[in-house]
Amino acid sequence: MCERNPLYTNPKPCKHLADFKLRNCFNGYDSLQNCLKTTPSGRTRVDKHNTKIPRCSFCNGSQGRLYMCLICSSISCSSHILLHTQSEKGHEVAIDMERSELYCCLCRDQVYDPDFDKVVVSKQVKDLPGGKSNGFEACRGRSSKRKRIDSGIGLDLKKSKLLISMRDRRAKSCYPLGLRGLNNLGSTCFMNSVLQALLHAPPLRNYFLSDRHNSVQCRKRSGEKLCLLCDIDALYSAMFSGDRAPYSPAQFLYSWWQHSSNLASYEEQDAHEFFISVLDGIHEKESKMLNSSKDDGDCQCIAHRAFSGLLRSDVRCISCGFTSTTYDPCVDISLNLDTRNLSPSDVANKPIKPADEKTGVSTLSGCLNLFTRAEKLGSDQKLHCQNCQELRDSSKQMSIRRLPLVLCLHIKRVEHSLVRKMSRKIDQYLQFPFSLDMTPYLSSSITRNRFGNRIFAFEHENSDGCAEYEISSVIAHSGMLESGHYVTYLRLKNQWYKCDDAWVSEVDEGIVRASQCYMLFYAQKPLYYKANEDLSCVRISPRRDPFLSTAGCSSNAK
Repeated sequence: MCERNPLYTNPKPCKHLADFKLRNCFNGYDSLQNCLKTTPSGRTRVDKHNTKIPRCSFCNGSQGRLYMCLICSSISCSSHILLHTQSEKGHEVAIDMERSELYCCLCRDQVYDPDFDKVVVSKQVKDLPGGKSNGFEACRGRSSKRKRIDSGIGLDLKKSKLLISMRDRRAKSCYPLGLRGLNNLGSTCFMNSVLQALLHAPPLRNYFLSDRHNSVQCRKRSGEKLCLLCDIDALYSAMFSGDRAPYSPAQFLYSWWQHSSNLASYEEQDAHEFFISVLDGIHEKESKMLNSSKDDGDCQCIAHRAFSGLLRSDVRCISCGFTSTTYDPCVDISLNLDTRNLSPSDVANKPIKPADEKTGVSTLSGCLNLFTRAEKLGSDQKLHCQNCQELRDSSKQMSIRRLPLVLCLHIKRVEHSLVRKMSRKIDQYLQFPFSLDMTPYLSSSITRNRFGNRIFAFEHENSDGCAEYEISSVIAHSGMLESGHYVTYLRLKNQWYKCDDAWVSEVDEGIVRASQCYMLFYAQKPLYYKANEDLSCVRISPRRDPFLSTAGCSSNAK
């Protein structure tokens, strides 16, 4: 659907990988040919012939992630890989033995290199029945194969089909369409996790798969060679093509870098900031195409039609009760965690129960209650009361006037200390329901609770949408603030799937409940169920309205 960007180039590798290749050329890669082994499921892993069970050379452990140094073939676990690098100068690059992915020990993340991709796929093709391989020349592009959609470049068609089939026979027959891994291009797990959630958000999925954004016409009309919307459109085409091989979103990354140049680096970024940045990019491009000058609250771009809601803020004079009300559009709601601890073992495989302050359990309903609870403002935030005509102590209360089709809840997991001048991650476990009723947090409900049932009419209060939601995806963060890792859990056809960069696997709901959730995505119930019915379709009918699936959503918020 999208013409290949003539300005597109592969992202530059991290400095340590570039130095490694400069010193060693491809010697380290070529020597891996004898260590790579393709399993019957199609996954390629490192198998040292002289070691039945690989173990860490420091602690002798065999559990968890193990990495093999590309220089000396020493094996280290995730806890000791940095120690190996510090003790052996120039040994910065290793390979994940289970995943066959390059790992930079100093960047502490997977790194992408198309030359390494060629080695891995060359081995995979050689292991196919009747397959032959001659180093790099046998397969010119695991990377090019992943970055194109329908070009004629790549593997021989027959072997390509065999490779896809061998990689994941079970996935081919059982996994829903669109479920595909995303390669880590160097500290880009933050991007992959958000993209997986956005790719399966029903309104966006319907919009792009119904060809509502025509890439060819877009480029002709605008004359721009770089277009974030066109690259998102290409990403949807690739992910829903039926190909199960992990895809490299390098072209999208390059386009996003042009839009958000301040974030263009291989350093780990915040997933929430990336989410906001992508929606801003979609809004900016579509606003130009629609010649729209409306504010976010009335914007008709696909980003705001899907995610935009409206918050209400009531600032009330404590002396006389005069209330000043303002409304602000939002694409997500950021929630504070409380300070109570909960171990992941306490929540795994257990159903969600209502919030109870006596149990010491942090719950999503507790966070939402905290968000909509009235709070007294400080002495430096006194309200100039229009009724009293002077500065008065005041209280502020937030509520939701209009709910979006897809509700994004951001859990604040960073705590800043002004005294110590440092930040730390809050490793707090949060219970969250799979079905969520937002009625108690609507402005109508909050106002009724404040004034009693004397008030009944609330004009335009979420009148065009329902307040009942089903969870669709969860973005979780593990590890430290500086060197953590993001994964996404997708709920498709009532089954949970873990998307960990290139790898996709089924997981039990207990694993999802016990995760350190960072972003939660809920879709309105009718939209969620209709979207699951449409998962068997390759493409939605051309020019179909992506919001027809919300028809019949009765309002529960009146």
